[in-house]
Amino acid sequence: MKIGLLGFGTVGSGIYEIISQNKNFQEKEIVISKILIRNKNKIKLNQMTINPDDIFEDDNIDLIVEVMGGIQPAYEYILKSLNSGKHVVTANKAVVSKYLNEFTEAAKRNNVAFLYEASVCGGIPWLDSLKRVKRIDEISEVSGIFNGTSNFILYNMYDKSYDFNDILTIAQKKGYAEADPSADIDGIDIQRKLAITSSIAFQSIVDEENIPTHGIRNITKSDINYFKEKKLILKLLALTIKRKNEYCSSVEPVLFKNNTIEANINDNFNIGTLVGETIGVLKFYGQGAGKLPTGNAIVQDILDIYTKKDLINCSNFERKLICNPQLIKGKYYVRYTNKKVTELLLDILENTFKISSAQGGITKEITLEKAQNIFNKIKSIDNKFFFARFS
Repeated sequence: MKIGLLGFGTVGSGIYEIISQNKNFQEKEIVISKILIRNKNKIKLNQMTINPDDIFEDDNIDLIVEVMGGIQPAYEYILKSLNSGKHVVTANKAVVSKYLNEFTEAAKRNNVAFLYEASVCGGIPWLDSLKRVKRIDEISEVSGIFNGTSNFILYNMYDKSYDFNDILTIAQKKGYAEADPSADIDGIDIQRKLAITSSIAFQSIVDEENIPTHGIRNITKSDINYFKEKKLILKLLALTIKRKNEYCSSVEPVLFKNNTIEANINDNFNIGTLVGETIGVLKFYGQGAGKLPTGNAIVQDILDIYTKKDLINCSNFERKLICNPQLIKGKYYVRYTNKKVTELLLDILENTFKISSAQGGITKEITLEKAQNIFNKIKSIDNKFFFARFS
């Protein structure tokens, strides 16, 4: 099997390293035949090219691995590969989340595989496990800590008393966070991963637009200190629940008691949880990102295609589920600095208290829909406002 590799950054070089250094792949004649890079001055290997047609027009290449990231030209390249009868493996959650149904249908039409295990939870076999469970079970809930960067920040704020900006800078220096960290700290990365996860779990396309998403940009040391006093630990959580033909999704800060499993997911690790009708609760823990863990997940997909496992995908998205934002409920911790916020919270506050120089409070149990409506109004008058739902 000859492979065309699109991209040679952190993940791409990890894939090359795993395949080229493992004798088992040489024996199976699985080789990376060509590698597409952007800069001709960085050509260091005979397989490297800056011309995409060298890969797409090569009839000897059976499979394309896309690890360029972003929407374009990844979308164009993936669709072109599938329509030309080449299998595709990708780690690109942005393009998978946006075009999952289109890619899946193109793969089926052309009798090839489209696999994307590495797009969620890196090296954890999360999506494959969802597919296996739903062959037998109806899945009613999926959730997880899907972003290592935000988890690294929250863990170190709690464990080592860092300020948010200081630990964010460290995360950037370590390569966990980009120069623009918005996707990680604002929950956008998790939103995409939850859309993919939910679509597979419930066999219905869950659009990013239907996932209310709030991040941790406004978290302060005062918030963390309050949580410590109450023996609570904050995580940025992805959650979708399904009831009959309805679903509700959210990405938001969530408070866990400090003796729960989620509370003890440290540093940049990830966890995914599913609830099945007969299997019950299953949790999957491990490295959610990185050169070799992500590369490993991609190579597993390559081997699945090589051995003809799940060639046409067991995924289909024919169900029509209705988004019901009232299915998720809970009490919320709120912290704000603008006195006008009190008026907006008046009907839902259970109690109030001071947090350093700010005002804090706990709400009554409210639906996600009500929380979204109120909190969006508050954000327009208090750009330092922070909230977290109690699990």
